Amino acid sequence: MIIGIPKEVKHDENRVALTPAGVKSFIDSGHEVMIQKNAGEGSGFKDSEYLDIGSKLIDSIEEVYKKSEMIIKVKEPIKEEYGYLKKGQIVFTFFHLASNKELTRAMLDKGIVGIAYETIQEPDGNIPILAPMSEIAGKIAGQVAAHYLSANNYGSGKLIGGIPGVAPAKVVIIGGGNAGACAAKVCAGMGGSVEVFDINQKRIQYLDDIMPKNVKLSYFSNYEFLNSMKTADAIIGTVYVPGAKAPKIVTKDMVKSLKPKSILIDVCIDQGGCFETSRPTTHSNPVFIENEVIHYCVANMPGAFPKTSTIALTNATLKYGLDIANKGYVKAILDSEPLYKGVEVIEGKITYKAVAEAHDMDFISLNHVLNN
Repeated sequence: MIIGIPKEVKHDENRVALTPAGVKSFIDSGHEVMIQKNAGEGSGFKDSEYLDIGSKLIDSIEEVYKKSEMIIKVKEPIKEEYGYLKKGQIVFTFFHLASNKELTRAMLDKGIVGIAYETIQEPDGNIPILAPMSEIAGKIAGQVAAHYLSANNYGSGKLIGGIPGVAPAKVVIIGGGNAGACAAKVCAGMGGSVEVFDINQKRIQYLDDIMPKNVKLSYFSNYEFLNSMKTADAIIGTVYVPGAKAPKIVTKDMVKSLKPKSILIDVCIDQGGCFETSRPTTHSNPVFIENEVIHYCVANMPGAFPKTSTIALTNATLKYGLDIANKGYVKAILDSEPLYKGVEVIEGKITYKAVAEAHDMDFISLNHVLNN
């Protein structure tokens, strides 16, 4: 199979889909890999490293798309890439279709085979490709909370860890999954007073066993959460429903009740965000202020640490990408329950129910598409 790796064009996205080591695995399996020049530069991988292991360097993004049977990316195609896509082409990337109707419609019109990293799900519920990116985003969220509490960055001037005799900052985290747990560890490690809300009692019990003493675990209820957030210095939203639009946990009216100069960090902005006042921001312009509350809603948080993120992403995607290339996408998805769940659009049809529901569009089962 001919694999194409374009340079990411999303604003401030420095990651690349595969490390040189990952590319070599495809080449060793008999596949041809074409990578756009300078695609790995932002992650610290030189063109010469890709050339040395046998990949082909391509000058233009258009040529990469034109010659490839499967495109492997980091982020969803943006508008300027739509014209490069071709019918039947496999696109293996983060899509987040439930939060973007325009992108969904474009992928349907192009007739691509869209396999989304974020909905590949193992039988035990683990989302293996999203998980490491969530961990990185969670750790970044903790750092962001400390940074924007500084008075020099619009914040209240409260040191997240306090000092003896002076109370630490209070951090409330919505969701105790990979991102939430990592955010809690970072904030707690800096000495913050942390409270994590979740609706899964087993997860709460697990986190209670592994978290330090300055992390409180609470079962989510509107009453308890509302009371807690009113006194929070930072609130980190990490809610994720596989493939679906994120629920709006914090409404506009609730934001009005927050402490002035507190900060909201919306880790799930890719899926539409869990704060009603959220809107996507970038690393170049990461925050805005509404109702005297700082909002950080960067849609590609791991892109700020591309070396770590690219290596982690390659480690997670390689198994599945090789499976698609070695077997062809039909056999690969029929042989693999996780890959089967990753197919969101195919032949102009939506095959992931949560995406169809988010846009009030028609859903058809993948099994029906493959057997007709």
